[in-house]
Amino acid sequence: MSIEELIGRYPNLEVCRGSLEAAYKTLEECFAGGGKLLIAGNGGSAADSDHIVGELMKGFVKRRPLSEELKQALEAADPIRGKELAEKLQEALPAIALTNHAALSSAFANDVDGVLSYAQQVNGYGRTGDVFLGISTSGNAENVMYAAVTARAKGMRVIALTGKTGGKLGAFADISIIVPEQETYKIQELHLPIYHALCLMLEERFYER
Repeated sequence: MSIEELIGRYPNLEVCRGSLEAAYKTLEECFAGGGKLLIAGNGGSAADSDHIVGELMKGFVKRRPLSEELKQALEAADPIRGKELAEKLQEALPAIALTNHAALSSAFANDVDGVLSYAQQVNGYGRTGDVFLGISTSGNAENVMYAAVTARAKGMRVIALTGKTGGKLGAFADISIIVPEQETYKIQELHLPIYHALCLMLEERFYER
């Protein structure tokens, strides 16, 4: 997969070419430097956040076998379980969706302020060199905006995946991928091939086996 192939299949994404290239480069640098990706969104964009984690944290189209060093360490730790782990575990690009931590989010909403629950997680997980990906079809989701501000304060790069005009998030982010659609479902229909392409490109970069 390449950006050229993506745009060939979805010609209306030509306007996003520059931001797609910048997003890939930023993610590549993040993972190459040992960083991680934090992702947040609401509704369908929350589901997209989970989907992206699924493509990065295990094999997407490649098997991603473990290094021989880790295989040996697993077998040394436990000859029985370690052998199975060495055969079945896969290498991963570290990514966390901030959408699934119900106990933390509900406690923070009850005790402090629910709109800041993503920001609280960015504060806890985020480190300099990490990347925050905020997904919002309008670009105006306040909880995602608070998370983006926290990410910048933590020394993270911020990528926005939006539509319409890009909204507040699009204006704030370091890189804004603003798909050329106005209706929510049409924006979401373009978000999926974009993040699939980015995940495939990253897998090709880091896992050639």
